[in-house]
Formats: sequence, structure tokens, C-alpha cells
Amino acid sequence: MDFSPPLIRSRLDRAGLLLSGLCALHCVLGIAIVAGLGLGGSLWLDPAIHRAGLALATVIAGVAIGVGALRHRRALPFVVAMTGLSFMGGALAVGHGIEEAVLTIIGVTLVGAGHLLNLRGAR
Repeated sequence: MDFSPPLIRSRLDRAGLLLSGLCALHCVLGIAIVAGLGLGGSLWLDPAIHRAGLALATVIAGVAIGVGALRHRRALPFVVAMTGLSFMGGALAVGHGIEEAVLTIIGVTLVGAGHLLNLRGAR
């Protein structure tokens, strides 16, 4: 099996898409569970989870989309993903609640779109 950089980058893009979806699901379920049932607020809304998620998203997006942008010479995936990471970073600056969830969901949607554009740009 060939483990060339395009294959690794492709896998990172797919992992980025999966993590973006899981992050959005975490936001929606976290709000629903904490607000609706009053359960697990300290676990679901722990800022450490959000900081770790942003760090992981930054590394995966930086490697996959950065390498992709260098290979296919298209800036759009990079710009879209970095805008998304900026929204995710902004979500850390606001308190827990609907504002944080909206900023995070916008951010992960844009990061996911950047990964998708990067996958398409490689073809």
C-alpha cells in the first residue's frame, strides 16, 4: 500500500470532516442535554474540551489543507478553513451558551467545508 503524502492528506481531510461533524453534534447535544435534562454540565461544557478540540482542528487543518493548498495551488480551501478556525477561536472567548454554540457550529461548518474543498481540489 502506498503511503504517499496525498493519501495521508486525504485521510487527514476525511478525519477533519468527521471531527467537524462530531464537534457540531457535541455542541447541539451538549446544549440539549444540559438545558433539557440538567445533566453533565461540567463534562459537556468543560472549556478544556473546547481548547483541545480547537488545537486538534488547527493541527489537522493546518497539515491537510496547508499541504493541499501547496499541491493544488488553490487558496479557497485554506481561506475557508482558517475563517472557520477563527470562529472556533472566537467561541472560546465568549461564555458558555447559545453564542458559543453558534460560533462553534459556524466554525466547524467552515472547517469541514475547507476540508471538502481541499479533497475536491486534489482531484
